[in-house]
Amino acid sequence: MVLLLFGTLGMGEILIIALIVLLFWGGKKIPEMMKGLGKGVKSFKDGMNGADDEKADQDGVK
Repeated sequence: MVLLLFGTLGMGEILIIALIVLLFWGGKKIPEMMKGLGKGVKSFKDGMNGADDEKADQDGVK
């Protein structure tokens, strides 16, 4: 089974999606959402780095 949902997104489709998002949430809410998304990504990366450090510490003890 071939899933072609996100097969080829061109510039036109991306612009249409961006306009729909802009209409739904407005220009003031989007920066707040992106700020929250950025904080979430940073938190995730910090958590991954912490897990890597923790694993390295455990490997060094053995």
